[in-house]
Amino acid sequence: MKLLYKRMILTAGMTVLLPLSAHADMPGHHPAYLHALSDLRAARWMIAHRPGDAAVSSQEDIAITEIDRAIGEIKHAAYDDGKNLDDHPQVDAPMDQPGRLHQAADLLARVHHDIDREEDDPMTRDLKHRALMHVEQAQAAVDHAIDDVHYER
Repeated sequence: MKLLYKRMILTAGMTVLLPLSAHADMPGHHPAYLHALSDLRAARWMIAHRPGDAAVSSQEDIAITEIDRAIGEIKHAAYDDGKNLDDHPQVDAPMDQPGRLHQAADLLARVHHDIDREEDDPMTRDLKHRALMHVEQAQAAVDHAIDDVHYER
């Protein structure tokens, strides 16, 4: 009787805990969030570590600020989606454009594509739209910086 009681308790405990452990490993609705974070971090690094003059650095500062804001929004959305924020997927490659600004522009375009997916959760939808807005503003700043370098402004 005592053995039967222990088995019943063990079975009940496993019945309760098993679905929770399976849920922890589920990829969620948007696995692209973590990939977008890796690409944003890489784009930020390329812009921040690019040697340049003061004219370009103002556009670079704008791009970095917008990337930081996009990272914050995507982290929030990824957290709400149950993602592990310590997971850092590999950055998109190859990058065939010369120079770090061109590479950052390519990465930002890929980030935009990664996070611009249908979202059915209204709370996460707002986060996604804000993140997209910041990515688009970062893209515009990088494009201006590329033009400034090209036209030697």
